[in-house]
Amino acid sequence: MAQRARDAILVTGGAGFVGSHFARAAHDAGNRVIALDDLSAGAWPALPPAVVRVTGDIADRELVARLLAEHGVTAVAHFAGKICVGESVERPEPYFDRNVVRTLALLEVVRERGPDVFLFSSSAAVYGTPTRVPIHEDDAKAPINPYGSTKLAVELALAAYGTAYGLKWAALRYFNAAGAHPDGTLREAHDPETHLIPLAIDAALGRRPPLVVFGNDYPTRDGTCVRDYVHVCDLASAHLAALDALDHGVEVGAVNLGSGVAVTVGEVLAETARVVGTPLLREIGPRRTGDPTALVASNDRACQVLSWNPRHGEFAAMIEDAVRSRS
Repeated sequence: MAQRARDAILVTGGAGFVGSHFARAAHDAGNRVIALDDLSAGAWPALPPAVVRVTGDIADRELVARLLAEHGVTAVAHFAGKICVGESVERPEPYFDRNVVRTLALLEVVRERGPDVFLFSSSAAVYGTPTRVPIHEDDAKAPINPYGSTKLAVELALAAYGTAYGLKWAALRYFNAAGAHPDGTLREAHDPETHLIPLAIDAALGRRPPLVVFGNDYPTRDGTCVRDYVHVCDLASAHLAALDALDHGVEVGAVNLGSGVAVTVGEVLAETARVVGTPLLREIGPRRTGDPTALVASNDRACQVLSWNPRHGEFAAMIEDAVRSRS
């Protein structure tokens, strides 16, 4: 499916890990990009100068309406939100506020002012404990943590807005975003950092105390959780493909984005230590509430509907890109 440039894309959460990579990819593909972020999880990364940066809240209806009108926005790519599974169990209220209530405020402005194209950064957490692995899009959705519940709630809202108002939408269910931009300009930089790979890299480089592994008694090949890691640049390209599919009248709906490769936490740590070239000190802690044993994607629907295949599928290359960006 041939891609073409759009007039302008509003990227919420444009300072975040996946949002910034998408903003860069959209700009590089010839689009005008307006990045909106409240900077609650960090600072603006090194985006191209032509990307318009706006610091603000997605629930600020006046601000969003002005951005849509001033820039002639023709699509919204929504990445803003809170993302920590463990924190969502301990403090669910900010997750429902930021991920659901504020997204509905954003959707209402989009409904009233346009555009009619909306991409949503969803998650494999909507599945909860899967009934089978690899996971398919039509498998049961039964989140086991508030974070996953908020993602599923927005997916249901998008489907309802599609039926009622003709919204063209796609919910892209990420598995574990990994890697960094190959040129080293964009990387994971959450504050505080909670994702395994950057934490493991910093532990191997001696920048933090020994890493805590949450449980080593799972029914897996080394007792640690199994996850599916997908390169962040592949996630960005999938969003561009979803925009193009929606442009061509394809009803995209919910789509898994994963590599389809199962990797244990123990294997992540071993590969990180190998790439960094130093031992990685770790401690074993209790299982973390809300963590399923295994999450691995079937990406057949993404291949069929979006003509998408991961191009950075080698797990070692993801670690190498991430290490390069943090060295």
